Order: sequence, then C-alpha cells, then structure tokens
Amino acid sequence: MLHSLTLRNFTAFVNAEFKFASGLNVIVGENGAGKTHILKAAYSCLNVGTKGSKELSSPNPTKSYFQTSLARKLYAVFKPDDLGRLVNREQSGRQRCEVRCGLSPTGQELAFSLHTASKSEVTVEKIPSAWLDKLPVYLPTRELLTIYPGFVSMYETTHLSFDETWRDTCVLLGAPLVRGQREKTIKGLLKPLEEAMGGSVVLDSSGRFYLVVDGVNMEMHLVAEGLRKIAMIARLIATSSLTGKGYLFWDEPEANLNPKIVKAVARTILSLCQSGIQVFIASHSLFLVRELDILLQNQEFKGVEARFFGLHRSENGVMVEQGDSVDDIGKIDALDEELLQSDRYLEAGAK
Repeated sequence: MLHSLTLRNFTAFVNAEFKFASGLNVIVGENGAGKTHILKAAYSCLNVGTKGSKELSSPNPTKSYFQTSLARKLYAVFKPDDLGRLVNREQSGRQRCEVRCGLSPTGQELAFSLHTASKSEVTVEKIPSAWLDKLPVYLPTRELLTIYPGFVSMYETTHLSFDETWRDTCVLLGAPLVRGQREKTIKGLLKPLEEAMGGSVVLDSSGRFYLVVDGVNMEMHLVAEGLRKIAMIARLIATSSLTGKGYLFWDEPEANLNPKIVKAVARTILSLCQSGIQVFIASHSLFLVRELDILLQNQEFKGVEARFFGLHRSENGVMVEQGDSVDDIGKIDALDEELLQSDRYLEAGAK
C-alpha cells in the first residue's frame, strides 16, 4: 500500500504531505492546482518499483537501477524539456526538489531529489528492500480502447507526444484474460459493469476492441465515450490488472460522462476498493465527489477506508487540506460554482 507522498518544491508544491487511505483517495482542486502531478509522481514511483516493470533488470532493488529507471520514467510521464523543469521556481533560491513515497505495512520508503540543472538525472536517497508485486494502473482523462490497435508498437518505434501512461495502460489492456480460481471473483466485479454497458468487452485477433451486445460485435468507435471508460475498467478487471491487491490512478473519471454513468463509475470505484485495490482519483466534479461521499455512508461500503484532499493555491505554492470526509478539505471554488449555479437556476425559475 502507498501510505504517504511528500512533495517539496516539486512542480506547484512547496511543501505538501499526503497521508493516504488503504481504499479510496480523492484529490480535489481547480484546474492547474496540481492534481494530475500528484497522480503521476506516485504512479511513476510505484511503476519503477514493481517487478513487472519493463525496465526491470536487477533481481533486487539497487540505487543504480532506481536512478536510471526513475529518471527515464519521470521524463516519459511528465514530458518536460528536462527533468530540472519539475523543480518549483516560483520563488527565487529554490534549486532542488524532493519526493518521498512511504510504503506500508513494511515502513519502507523511496526517496529521491532533482536539481534545477538536472537534464536527465535524479539522486536517489532511499530505496525499498523488495519489489512491489503488481504494476499500478493509470487511466488518463481520455479512453484508450479506440486508439489501442497498433498504439504500443507505434509508441515504442516513433516519437509521440503522448505521455507514457498511455502506453503502459495499453499494454495492460492487451494482456490475456485470466482463467482459473480468480474467474468467479472477476465475474462478480464485471456483472454490474456489463449491465451498465449492455454487453461485454472483447479483443479480436486483429487487435481491435468491441462491445458485444446480444451476440453482435459493436465497434468501440460507435460506443458512447462514457461506456468506453467503463469498458476499460471491465477489461482491466478481466485481465486481473485490477483484481486482488493493486493500485488505480484515475484522472478525472467524470470527464465526458453524464450523471447516470458517473453514478455507475462511483460505485465501480468503491467496489474496486472493496476488492483490495487502492484507488487514487483526481476530480473537480461536485457530482462525483458527492456521489462517492453518499455511497461511503451506505452500509454496503462501510468497510472502505477513504481520504479526501483539497488543493488550494497560495503565495507559497499549493497548500493541502485533508481528512476523512469532503467536509475536511476546505472551500474548493470549482465545487462551489456548481452549487451557485443550482441556486441561480432555482432563482431564475422562481421569477
């Protein structure tokens, strides 16, 4: 489990520390507050520290491995001109940033730093003594099933502007389906998703995804984008990338979804938490945050541990307020605007 993340002088954050829950972690803030940077920093650390990572070449963790692999991963995920651009420069005198990831229950830590002069190097101070067992999953704001055919081979042989989370997730989407003892658990997780989609997801021999509805293959390009997002989750569950212990980082799950589908997504997120997945989402949707908060109060999801994080701009960088409910994260303007619009709408109708 990812227990904590500390960011000092890293992008928009001067001094921020996140204490994560074992289940759901919701990061809320306006555009540009650094939500995606939190997800990408944590994802990069976990990806490099997993024995299933494509860069893995050493049987045991070593500082030299982490220095090389972290530098490459951060560059590929954040896409800066050079790594020194990740250091916060809003105030003079800052020339170095630090990132620390705490892992529990082992109490291990991965810690590294970057200098403003860094082109492609990181300095690693601490490393975990053992590899993590399962690759994390990162879902960007856009669905990936429609671009999947040929994307991985194209990414690895040409220069594309997409960050490497897209490539990583496409690899997981293309993994074979799971057979055996885990099938029963997987079917239970898939059932509500397939009901929401009206069908099941298949990958044919040509490398294209389809939604099978009443025995008929429907091209993913013809499926509504909201359903394609659910289809991605369904596929990752079916391949066991999102079963058992693992990690899901999801950037703005609500993007391009109508409220009905958002409700299904919220329930899916909490079902994944129940199954053992540690989930991190970044959002500025009042509807999604409220739906999660409502579901967490239901008996069905009482056992899910959750934390909420509010990002607030200040003269000293982005500040973080955090707690066990959405009421603990302070005033978020992006959320308040939705409430104010509802008030304006009611007032307009009363005239």
